[in-house]
Amino acid sequence: MARRVEAVVAADGLTVDQWRVLDLLSGGAGLTMTGIAAAVGVPGPTLTKLVDRLVDTARVYRLADTRDRRRVLVFLSDDGRAVHTRLSPAVRDVETELLGAIGAHAPTLLELLDLLTPDD
Repeated sequence: MARRVEAVVAADGLTVDQWRVLDLLSGGAGLTMTGIAAAVGVPGPTLTKLVDRLVDTARVYRLADTRDRRRVLVFLSDDGRAVHTRLSPAVRDVETELLGAIGAHAPTLLELLDLLTPDD
């Protein structure tokens, strides 16, 4: 699935992990680097490089948390939102196609994969 999604998002200069960060931030709320790293499943130093590249391309931005100035929150920029909006249907189509190929076992697979996802 990652290779197929990468083919979709690469046209916009994104990797799968960068796409996952944009997709995660598309909910609107700013997230901490720790929260993003846990959700995306990459180590902190790797996430820092991913976010740095997204900042360099103006797809995300960082702000200090108003409740705790020691923490930094990452937000989706207007450009990042436009990229996400444009690519989401194609990524969703890839996911639907691949889950459709699995057939009746797709719900079970998703349930099992969900068990591997760390709780926040």
